[in-house]
Amino acid sequence: MDKVLVKTTLDGRAVEVINGWVCLAGQPETDEVVVLEEHPNRQAILKAVPNATHMAGRLPLTMPEASVAQAALRRHHDRFDGSALAVSERMRQAAWKKVFAEGAE
Repeated sequence: MDKVLVKTTLDGRAVEVINGWVCLAGQPETDEVVVLEEHPNRQAILKAVPNATHMAGRLPLTMPEASVAQAALRRHHDRFDGSALAVSERMRQAAWKKVFAEGAE
């Protein structure tokens, strides 16, 4: 199991990247980190967490924390599994990202 500590929350829970997922206390939150400028609730997030620059699901991250998370996610995704199932899953994810980038809801 691949584990990278990103930060510890104020209540003591670990935010980690585990096997390609940003996790809170070991539970998966998301598999991507979003720049705060692209987040639909950026104003409310900045009001609550002024030094946040990125979001990982519902977890606000500062620039250094986001860098750690993105590097760990990139390392996981760079390990390519050439099996038919893995290739199919990557194609499925790419197709969904393209559909949503083009405006599907």
